[in-house]
Amino acid sequence: MGCQSNDELKVFVDEARTVTKHGKVANYIPALGKADPDDLSIAVHYPNGKCFSAGDIEVKITLQSISKVIALALVLMDRGRDEVFKRVGMEPTGDPFNSIAKLETMAPAKPLNPMINAGALVVTHLIKGGTVDERFGRLVDFVRGLAGDSAISFSEEVARSELETANLNRSLCYFLKQHQIIEEDVEHLLDLYTKQCAIEMDCLGLARIGLVFALNGMDPESGKQIMPVDVARICKTFMVTCGMYNASGEFAIKVGIPAKSGVSGGIMGAVPGKAGIGIFGPALDEKGNSIAGIKLLELLSKHYKLSMF
Repeated sequence: MGCQSNDELKVFVDEARTVTKHGKVANYIPALGKADPDDLSIAVHYPNGKCFSAGDIEVKITLQSISKVIALALVLMDRGRDEVFKRVGMEPTGDPFNSIAKLETMAPAKPLNPMINAGALVVTHLIKGGTVDERFGRLVDFVRGLAGDSAISFSEEVARSELETANLNRSLCYFLKQHQIIEEDVEHLLDLYTKQCAIEMDCLGLARIGLVFALNGMDPESGKQIMPVDVARICKTFMVTCGMYNASGEFAIKVGIPAKSGVSGGIMGAVPGKAGIGIFGPALDEKGNSIAGIKLLELLSKHYKLSMF
């Protein structure tokens, strides 16, 4: 089934932590550059309510790109798949997550998938609501429901830091606006997107969100369907094909579970039907994934036979 104690998990955390020295924190966003590269923590949440954890689990992390999966779920519920995939594709890309190159060479100029920045900006653009505050409020409420934590908010410091350094995302927005893929004020969209990326929680909350996806959208405590089965399925498929940036193929072979990473060092995993996993390890590899987080998932997947393939 999986690990049955915190001590069992700690053994894996200690082993995985040895690779943090080969990674670097995301210092191109100044607020994220303050993280301790040796931090590593994990929580594993099971459908029966049991949750095991190890490491510095009380450290809060901002979701960054992990928020892309959650925003996608909300927008699929808001707009339906036809409208969403008219504006953003479903194919993996071998390019870095912040690349503009494919937009120029593709016709129409729609982003390849919702997990790269260009695609995520389109998805965030589609969140319903009259103002940035109203749209952000709806997203945060959705996140709180998934995590089972009504206190979840966002880091104003990280959001501000990202907005000040968002020139590449600003460029992507203007390109998408030129091609009528997005139709709102670029600064409003960036304000919403940087706040979305700065939503913060601990590993336990992240693991619980992973569990909702693992259970096809069902709340593990109430049994209520928080999102339709089909929406959870689409999101998990993107996690497999595009969730770990341009290392997704290798990750699928070595680990084999739907997962989404963020440049804060977070990884959310959803072992179908079995468990949700939340990991935080801010030292990143050259692709932008938590170097010790991936090592930890490799160890767990091998030991507990978690691969879905």
